[in-house]
Amino acid sequence: MNAILDHISINVTDYERSRSFYVSALAPLGILLAKEYQLNAGFGRGGKPEFWIGGRQASYQSAEQLRAITPVHVCFRAANRDEVDAFYRAALAAGARDFGAPGLRPQYHPRYYGAFALDPDGHNVEAVYHGG
Repeated sequence: MNAILDHISINVTDYERSRSFYVSALAPLGILLAKEYQLNAGFGRGGKPEFWIGGRQASYQSAEQLRAITPVHVCFRAANRDEVDAFYRAALAAGARDFGAPGLRPQYHPRYYGAFALDPDGHNVEAVYHGG
């Protein structure tokens, strides 16, 4: 096991809109809705939620902290370039704004193939394939 994170959660302003967006955008990567309760949805592969969205105040947050959503960057691993391309198309079809079409990003490393989209709250969502 070389992963350093077990899961991550981000806040969204419109839970249903964001849930629908992520269901559509992550499906091409084999990332599915794995668990849902109250206004929380966890997405992952093999039934293990690793990426969560939340549409309500979490126990560690104050109301003041939720007044503004601060965009974050989240990158999902793809199995190949076709998955990156499919993610990008699905994200745009689900309402994302383009933030970088699929392509090589040699500034990261020579085989870095990624695509970027901004979700409904402005979070920078990426899919990447590192070559093989």
